[in-house]
Amino acid sequence: MAARSTREHLIDIGVSLMHRHGYTASGLTEILASAGVPKGSFYHHFGSKEEFAVATLGRYVAREAEHCAAVLNDRKTAPLKRLKRYFGELMKLYGQKGPIPGCLMGRFSLEVAELGPTVREHLSASFAQWQAMLASVVQEAVERNDLPEGTDARALAGFLLNSWEGALLRSLADKSDDPLHGFMHYAFDVLLKGARD
Repeated sequence: MAARSTREHLIDIGVSLMHRHGYTASGLTEILASAGVPKGSFYHHFGSKEEFAVATLGRYVAREAEHCAAVLNDRKTAPLKRLKRYFGELMKLYGQKGPIPGCLMGRFSLEVAELGPTVREHLSASFAQWQAMLASVVQEAVERNDLPEGTDARALAGFLLNSWEGALLRSLADKSDDPLHGFMHYAFDVLLKGARD
């Protein structure tokens, strides 16, 4: 296995394990066994588990940003419809029937006390990037008069993102998609109900 592909393989395994189990519960022994590589190979590519977690988070965030852009940049559809479609797709991906319920970023956030400062900084920057992508669509809705003039696009995007992450956590605790359906209803049928299509 080539050096680059070993690194990429390890990151792929890390995304899967840390998304499913979190940072602390994904031990190095389990990561190495799942990847089928010796410890020396791991330390050839990563100086520490924290450095590995940053790479894992980066891969997850890059993949999610691609999905976000693919849905939210479709300007043939009204911005608020795109937002609703985006969160609806997330519900299918990360709800109880998805391949791995929950969000890697959310899992890391729950373990913030266990994470080093580098991982925390990357996590915070990743949430800020996600919020900015949502805010651009909210701002587009404001400019189209689909939302009231003076709507703070960044604040509304932050509210939607924080509400979504909270609903995902509750969904994991309850082993039910009811919190996600509640988020979709109150976000798009109540809060944004008056918005024009």
